[in-house]
Amino acid sequence: MTLIVRSDYHAVPILERNGIRWIPPAQAKRQDIRPLRIGILNIMPLGEKYEFNILHPLGLSVLQLEPVWIRLESHSYKSWEPKHVADIYVTYEEAMRDQPLDGLILTGAPVETVDFEDVYYWEEIKTILSDARKNIPSTLGLCWAGFVMAYLEGVKKINYDHKLFGVFELKNLAPDHPIIGELDDVFFCPQSRQAGMPDEAMEEASESGRLKLLAYGPEAGYSIFSTTDERFIAHTGHPEYNATRLAEEAKRDHGNPEVPAPANFDFNNPLNLWRSHRNTFFAQWVSYCYFKMSTQDMAVEKF
Repeated sequence: MTLIVRSDYHAVPILERNGIRWIPPAQAKRQDIRPLRIGILNIMPLGEKYEFNILHPLGLSVLQLEPVWIRLESHSYKSWEPKHVADIYVTYEEAMRDQPLDGLILTGAPVETVDFEDVYYWEEIKTILSDARKNIPSTLGLCWAGFVMAYLEGVKKINYDHKLFGVFELKNLAPDHPIIGELDDVFFCPQSRQAGMPDEAMEEASESGRLKLLAYGPEAGYSIFSTTDERFIAHTGHPEYNATRLAEEAKRDHGNPEVPAPANFDFNNPLNLWRSHRNTFFAQWVSYCYFKMSTQDMAVEKF
């Protein structure tokens, strides 16, 4: 339906060019509609340029959404414009203070080959995810954040000899799942990572009741999965990317002997083969957050 963003938000012209409806907070208050508050903990490099990649699929939802941009207190954001972080971003504690979040997105980060305990904001990430699992209906982890969710369930990541880069096929393993069930039986999604989880470890976690395996590809492995309590859902790909973002990464790394040419993707003629997957995946996740929030509210009212 509509995103609630400030009139001076830098991406407003991009939203408008892409047909994404938005209104300023003052107008939203006059409408007296309870929007879904979706927290976005963004730790991508040059993160302000990345923001539209998340807002685009969220803005296609039939529900009114208020994105809440969250920063880490232990992260320096060296590649960001400091004024942008100060103006737009709040801490997790501030985001949860007056009204709980209805959903949380944790983005990827360029630290996938680093041991989790050696990531200097690891303790803060663990603290936030622990609280989110108790107090937020659903948390979506993208790329590195998906590795984190698997690790917290006892599955260790491995570093690859060569980067997994390009657009890869995935098979839907859960056609009756509330989020994955609406996806095609087979679909495509970008992957851009130098690490992942071994298939055998993921299958053992599934058999022992720690994870639900939702989508698999021969190159990408178990790329979509959730915890068995459904509070965390992980996507180790980048469904939120547009073709331009993937092309920029390919051009940046072109000629780097450690990064292969992107599979199934021509950065000189970038075609988006995953748009329907992106839009459906995010729409179903938002709907799931709304359903869980609504049922929680109803339970409180009955009590």
